[in-house]
Amino acid sequence: MIVSGQAGQEIVPSIHKFRQVVSIYVYCMDKKKHEQWARTFAKVKAVVVGLDELVFRIGADHRIQKIVEEPLSINIFTTSTSVGTSTMGINGQFVYSQLLIDCLLRLKYVEADKQELIRLCKQKYENDIGELHNLHEFEKKYSANKALWWYTIESFFYKTLNEALRMQDIHLIFLFRAFIFDIYNRLKENQAKKALRVYRSQRMSSNELEPLKQCHGQLISVNSFFSTSTNKQKALSFLNLSDTTSNFESVLFEIDADPLVAITRPFADISPHSAYPGEAEILFMLGSIFRLKSIERSSDSHIWIIGMTLCSDNEHELKHVLMDMKQKLGSGETNLRTLGKLLSEMNKSDLAEKYFIRLTEQLSLNDSLLDDLYEDLGKIAAQTGNLDKGMEWRKKAIVVKKQRLLAGKQPFYSVY
Repeated sequence: MIVSGQAGQEIVPSIHKFRQVVSIYVYCMDKKKHEQWARTFAKVKAVVVGLDELVFRIGADHRIQKIVEEPLSINIFTTSTSVGTSTMGINGQFVYSQLLIDCLLRLKYVEADKQELIRLCKQKYENDIGELHNLHEFEKKYSANKALWWYTIESFFYKTLNEALRMQDIHLIFLFRAFIFDIYNRLKENQAKKALRVYRSQRMSSNELEPLKQCHGQLISVNSFFSTSTNKQKALSFLNLSDTTSNFESVLFEIDADPLVAITRPFADISPHSAYPGEAEILFMLGSIFRLKSIERSSDSHIWIIGMTLCSDNEHELKHVLMDMKQKLGSGETNLRTLGKLLSEMNKSDLAEKYFIRLTEQLSLNDSLLDDLYEDLGKIAAQTGNLDKGMEWRKKAIVVKKQRLLAGKQPFYSVY
């Protein structure tokens, strides 16, 4: 709601209690005068005298409000023996989400991936003229040093990427990987130099909050980029505490972050590079790991306060597990076969097959990697019960190997 200075002074005391009123902006001629009465009302987000400042303030706050209300996608690593430790049990999901990020960040990007991403986004926003314009601008003008600007502006880029991360849409994340890598590099370049305490407001359902209550001392990884603020009061202002009828709980994360442990998942003040500079926004890399230190009600019982500390991926519960798995992935640049094998271990056979086939289409017929890929495809088909298809892939592996050996004038018996 936007009110003038004089009218606001008269009506805000009456409307402030209504849950339908989330944010109030005072647009006036005398900022100093109206700030005096406005500061006693939590829902008054800003007192401004310029139209440009008003538009900027509403845009910046709207973005944060959406973040607060979006579901928070997390994985929990627990040392409890009562939880599943199978491939995709609770701990399996945690470990594989970390490995998937590492694999994607080391996977070479090709122009065809960008074009597929743009095509999918154009289909998604085909009836939205504004977003189609943003897509055109992105296609023509995007550069790596503007990655944080694109991430913070209200556009298809943030909406589509965040939805993909939240829903764990692996193929869409795969298509976004170059831009995720650009954001990672910007965070690394601007890594915070000292330890910080930051805050994040969140609206959470009881079903989301309950597992956290049971995980004191355990590790939590966030499946998306994690936006926080150094300003506690500003973070609190985005929780509509007057709405007591909602089924959602108001939560404030209090996070202590030391750059010395941010080895593979950097965090940084992105304000200078944001579409909304001056917001004191600290952004954590996706997949950041935190230890849950405490969870308790505030003294007035309106808010759950969750205390966390940033951890490295060398925490003792994880160190040996991740080290062993990363050795299997290898170091240096990965390829689609590496991704496919990882997805196969995650029991995502359809996606594994998709990337194996995608790689076969990129290779020449005399590339020896084709043999391995056809064998991989045969194994997946057999594992999913399609034995005939599995046999077809294995026959194809023998044929291409025979053709390559004959071309090199080597005896075919070496196939066996």
